[in-house]
Amino acid sequence: MDGTSERDEQFLRLSFAVASRSLTHGNHPFGCIVVGADGKVLIETENGYMPDHDGTAHAERLAATQACRTLPREVLAAATLYSSAEPCAMCSGAIYWAGIGRVVYGLSEHRLRGITGNHPENPTLDLPCRDVFARGQRPTEVIGPLLEDEAAALHDGVWTK
Repeated sequence: MDGTSERDEQFLRLSFAVASRSLTHGNHPFGCIVVGADGKVLIETENGYMPDHDGTAHAERLAATQACRTLPREVLAAATLYSSAEPCAMCSGAIYWAGIGRVVYGLSEHRLRGITGNHPENPTLDLPCRDVFARGQRPTEVIGPLLEDEAAALHDGVWTK
C-alpha cells in the first residue's frame, strides 16, 4: 500500500497487542495508539465498553479525547493514530476534531461487519473512514487496511458468544 513502512507495521502490531489486552480485560478486542512524529508512543487506549456498556467508549474515541486534553495541536497534526480496526464514523469524527493528521488501521469496517454480523454489542457501521475524512476541511491521511488477516484474528470466536 502507498505510504506504508516497516514502522507502520510495527506500530500497527502494537495496537493489535493493545486490542488483545483489551479482550483479557473483559472488553471488545479493539485498541489503538497515538504516535508522535518522532516515533514516541504518546497515548495507548483499549476499548472501554465494559463495565458500563458504553457503546461510545471505542478505543479511538477515547484516544482522541485524551489527545485533546493532553497534547498541543501541532503535535497532533503530525501524529499518527494506529488502530486495530478502521475507525467508525463516530471515531473518525473524533479523530478529525482532535486534529490527528494520519490514521493507519488493520481490519476494515466492511470486513469487521462480516465478522460481527448483527451482534447487539457491535452493530457495525459499514462507512469507510476515508468517506468521513473527505468531508472535512483539512486532510487526514489514511493507510489501511494493513495486516488485515492479523487484525481479523483478534476477533476469532468473540462475536459468536
